[in-house]
Amino acid sequence: MSTHQEFTGLRALVTGGASGIGLATARLLAARGAAVAVLDRDLTGLPDELAGHTADVTDDASVVRAVEAVGVALGGLDILVNNAGIGAAGTVADNDDAEWHRVLDVNVLGLVRVTRACLPYLRASAHAAIVNTCSIAATAGLPQRALYSASKGAVQALTLAMAADHVREGIRVNCVNPGTADTPWVGRLLSAAADPDGERAALNARQPLGRLVSAEEVAYAICTLASPLASATTGAALAVDGGMQGLRLRPS
Repeated sequence: MSTHQEFTGLRALVTGGASGIGLATARLLAARGAAVAVLDRDLTGLPDELAGHTADVTDDASVVRAVEAVGVALGGLDILVNNAGIGAAGTVADNDDAEWHRVLDVNVLGLVRVTRACLPYLRASAHAAIVNTCSIAATAGLPQRALYSASKGAVQALTLAMAADHVREGIRVNCVNPGTADTPWVGRLLSAAADPDGERAALNARQPLGRLVSAEEVAYAICTLASPLASATTGAALAVDGGMQGLRLRPS
């Protein structure tokens, strides 16, 4: 449990907050003093100490209702963590138009819908911050990840554009770029592989640290960017990828 309490008095909303990186982030924000609300399509497994609101980020009406409920319950909003997202595998030849629309609707437009609903609250905050969960896939060419990479490339570009749009309103916008993280989604991906152990070993080896990133490590980076102590940081992308983006190690 963190001893830092820099979020005391601040109110946070985490999308996709019922599992994985989102849940780890919600827990850490709460441990550091924030009043936290979680928005997710499925709240199964959400701990009792976290307030959950059901919404689907592809449904604008449900997003607006949930954000209004959060605004009332918390008395405002200071921090938005846009974490909800889905994965996709394959080259450009492997997914039809419907799948492209589905993934972009969640990963890009979902972020837009939630942010749009939250902006009036964030504009009224003295410590407004948005953190978007992006990916190493935004900046590194990964095989079999064309659609996912396109969606996360859009998230990184959108982060910069939002940071420029809202800096004079006192709203900071940053993103985290995790490498392959040990989350339920990656677990499902591995279990569907022909050789799950071999695939996990390959993913471990791809990151210079030699292991997957933990959800808690990504949560720490998100909280670092959301913190009022980071009040001069906006338009930044923080890599949490075990060195995958920047390091070029010689073969062992």
